[in-house]
Amino acid sequence: MLNIREKSARGFDEISLGEVMLRLDPGDGRVRTARNFAVWEGGGEYNVARGLRKCFRLNVSVVTAFAENEVGALLEDLISQGGVDTSYIKWVPYDGIGRSARNGLNFTERGYGVRGALGVSDRANTAASQIKCGDFDWDKIFTETGARWFHTGGIFAALSASTAKVAVEALKSAKKHGVITSYDLNYRPSLWKDIGGQEKAREVNREIVGYTDVCIGNEEDFTACLGFEAEGSDKSLKELNIEGYKKMVGAVAKEYGNIKVVASTLRTVRTATVNDWSAVCFAGGNVYKAPDYKNLEIFDRVGGGDSFASGLIYGFLTGGDPQKAVNYGCAHGALAMTTPGDTSMASLREVEKLISGAGARVDR
Repeated sequence: MLNIREKSARGFDEISLGEVMLRLDPGDGRVRTARNFAVWEGGGEYNVARGLRKCFRLNVSVVTAFAENEVGALLEDLISQGGVDTSYIKWVPYDGIGRSARNGLNFTERGYGVRGALGVSDRANTAASQIKCGDFDWDKIFTETGARWFHTGGIFAALSASTAKVAVEALKSAKKHGVITSYDLNYRPSLWKDIGGQEKAREVNREIVGYTDVCIGNEEDFTACLGFEAEGSDKSLKELNIEGYKKMVGAVAKEYGNIKVVASTLRTVRTATVNDWSAVCFAGGNVYKAPDYKNLEIFDRVGGGDSFASGLIYGFLTGGDPQKAVNYGCAHGALAMTTPGDTSMASLREVEKLISGAGARVDR
C-alpha cells in the first residue's frame, strides 16, 4: 500500500512545507475587545510536524521562510521549543517596515455556544508567500535527510502563484526519491477569494493531488477543491451520511490513480463547543472508520484537522495499518481540541488511552 522507507538513525521521519504565523489569542475574550493576547506559533502544515514531534516523539523538520527581525526570531524560538528542526528556514532581509517581506500574524478567538470561532489573518507579502521554485534544493533535502514522509497543504498552495508551484516542485522531488507524500486540502475561502475563488482552487489542487500518495481533507475540502461531494449529507444541519461519505472518498481515489490513501475527518457541529467527531480512511479498496466521539466538548477547535493528520501519519509510519492510522488520527484530533493554541498538547499515552476506550476520570 504505502512503501515507507525504513527509519534511519539520524534521518527525519517527516518534513513539512508551509507558512508558520504568530497566533495572537485573546483567551476567553474577543479580538475586538482584547487588552492582552497569548502568543502561539501555528500553521496548517507546520502543526502536523509539531504534533508528530511533541506527541509522537518523531524526528521532524519544517521548510518555511521568515523576515529577519524580532518577530521572526520569536517564531524560530517557538518552533525550537516544539522540538521541530529549524535547519530549513529561509531568512529574508527585513526593510524596517515590512514593505518587501514580513512575518504573518493570525488573530484567532475561540467560539462558544452559538458563536463560532473567528480567525483574522494578517499575512499579505509574507516571506513564506514569496518562496519560489529554486529557493530550496529539494533533491539535496530528500537525499541527505533520509526523510520518510513529506507533507504540505492547500493553505501554503493558496498563498501565491509561486507557492503552488513550489508545492508541486517539492512533491515531484519527494516522489522521485521514494518519500511518501501527503497533502491536506485545507480549503480557506478567504485565501482564494481575490485570486480566482473556488475555480482557481480546483485548478491548483487538482494538479497538486496528482503528485500525492495520501490526500487528506473534510467534506467541504473535497467539494471546494476537487468537486467531489458526499451523497445524502444534510448541509443545513451539517449531518453526514456515512455511506455517502465512503463513496466519496472511494471516488477520489478512483479519479486519481496515484493516490493510495484518502482520509477525511467527519464533524457534526452541534454548537461551537460541542461537536460530534470521527474520521474515515480509504485504502486498498476498503474503507476504515474511526470510533465516534459524540458530543465532544471543544476548548479550541483550531488545529484539530492538523492533529488528525499527524496521528494518521504516525499510524502509517509505525505499522502501516489503515485502521490503526485513522484511529490514532481521530483520537489525536479530539484531544488537540481540548487545549488552547493551534498545536497539540496531547501525549502518546493519552492518545492510546482514548483509543482503548478509557474515560475522562482523573488520572493520578
